[in-house]
Amino acid sequence: MLYAILAYHEEDTVSAMSPDEDAALMAGMMKVHDKIDRKNRLGPAARLDKTGNAVTLRGPGEPMVIDGPFAETKEQLLGFYVLECDTLDAAVAAARDLQRVNTSAVYEIRPITLYLPGAAVQGD
Repeated sequence: MLYAILAYHEEDTVSAMSPDEDAALMAGMMKVHDKIDRKNRLGPAARLDKTGNAVTLRGPGEPMVIDGPFAETKEQLLGFYVLECDTLDAAVAAARDLQRVNTSAVYEIRPITLYLPGAAVQGD
């Protein structure tokens, strides 16, 4: 089963890191990535750009492109991982490893259903 691990953090906190602090954090994260990859479970992983550089497509009919996202939340979605795990518990364990390194981040683990042309939709 594929799982998304969505990484939330306070964008201002991450932006305020010095280059050395960011490099140290990423070195720790890469160790966790390597651990997950050794189990052949790590798929795409990405750090998202600042929310101020994002746009949102919104509205019925012909949607408008607007600045954003705008949400009343303390944390923003700043990155994601895609993992293949046998169980939700295995995906949670991988997220725990990530959180041990990036202690102030919040991780959401969510199953993924793929929609591929010509393939049957997976059921729950």
